[in-house]
Amino acid sequence: MSANKILIPAEKRTESGKGAARRARRDGKVPAVVYGHGTEPQHLLLPAHQTFLAVRNPNALLTLDIEGEEQMVLPKEIQRDVIREDLLHVDLLIVRRGEKVIVDVAVNVEGEPAPNTVFNLEEVTVSVEAEATNLPDSVTINIEGREAGEHVYAADIITPEGATVQLEDDYVIATISEPVEVDLGETDEDEAAEAAEGAPAAEAEEADEE
Repeated sequence: MSANKILIPAEKRTESGKGAARRARRDGKVPAVVYGHGTEPQHLLLPAHQTFLAVRNPNALLTLDIEGEEQMVLPKEIQRDVIREDLLHVDLLIVRRGEKVIVDVAVNVEGEPAPNTVFNLEEVTVSVEAEATNLPDSVTINIEGREAGEHVYAADIITPEGATVQLEDDYVIATISEPVEVDLGETDEDEAAEAAEGAPAAEAEEADEE
């Protein structure tokens, strides 16, 4: 749950454009835009490393200190360098205390299915609605003892108090089935190994005939 206050200092951007953004990143800052609740988008600069750590949880509730004025926000879109994974730009949505928002959270699996069965998680994340100041990190399904042919539905998801799954009750989250045996047959490597083993014997027979 979003409990501890994550406070990040922010400064207003006075320059725009790709060149200004590159200079900001060289200075250890990441460009960001804050919007929502009918306000004009506000362009900011945030400390890159501190922000990088804060948004490792994509649903982290952040409090920006914008030159002395605090504003609660949630990450909406995070752009990263495809190689180094450094932050390139962050879009932040304004939220207010008591307001409910919809976010995607991970599905945790508890328990083990019946012997000689396997489970397949059809959805690794689901959308939930919860208060912005009390967002869950994950939801849970329990597959303990479930037999082949059974399904785990959205209605079976265990959610923290105050969170509601945004799916129909009969939406399938996981399935239980018998393991499938796959006959790989004889591979090219096996054929090559057999040929190599038979080569000395064949050479010996040819030598005896001579």
